[in-house]
Amino acid sequence: MAQEASTIARPYAEAVFERAKETGSLDQWSGTLAFLAAIMQDDKLRTLVDNPNMTDAQVTALVLDIVADKVSDEAGNLIRLLVENDRLGIVSSIAEQFEALKSREQGRLDVLVTTAFPLTDMQSAAIADALKAKLGRDIDITSVEDPELIGGMHIRAGDLVIDGSVQGQLKQLANELGI
Repeated sequence: MAQEASTIARPYAEAVFERAKETGSLDQWSGTLAFLAAIMQDDKLRTLVDNPNMTDAQVTALVLDIVADKVSDEAGNLIRLLVENDRLGIVSSIAEQFEALKSREQGRLDVLVTTAFPLTDMQSAAIADALKAKLGRDIDITSVEDPELIGGMHIRAGDLVIDGSVQGQLKQLANELGI
């Protein structure tokens, strides 16, 4: 379902991104989409939105009432469109893809580094510098600890995955041995 939501969200994210570029409002749209994604995480609201007895008009009115003065008229139109097409539930995926497009436009790349032990600031900076040299983009690192890696690190930078973890090497060895 996550892959399907991602595929469905792509055209919406791209359309919003193009409009945001046209109007010079990338940051505003970034905040709006994050806000919409956050409110859609509320279980009570999701229950109401997913209720088959609620009409599109009722759902639209409910959501627009919640966001009231916090979003632009264009964002209100997006909400109407998402409700009409039964896509309000994928707004977090739209927000995520919008942020990826925004980062690419600004020459930035979000990188997830998973390590067995906490990264020092110096290690994080060294990884960012190496990736910047390789990928030609500014790097924003988010680090996560996973003791199951045993040692080394796992780096995910967009579509690029570098698995230098001990766990990854052991899995590779097991595959080569047919275990």
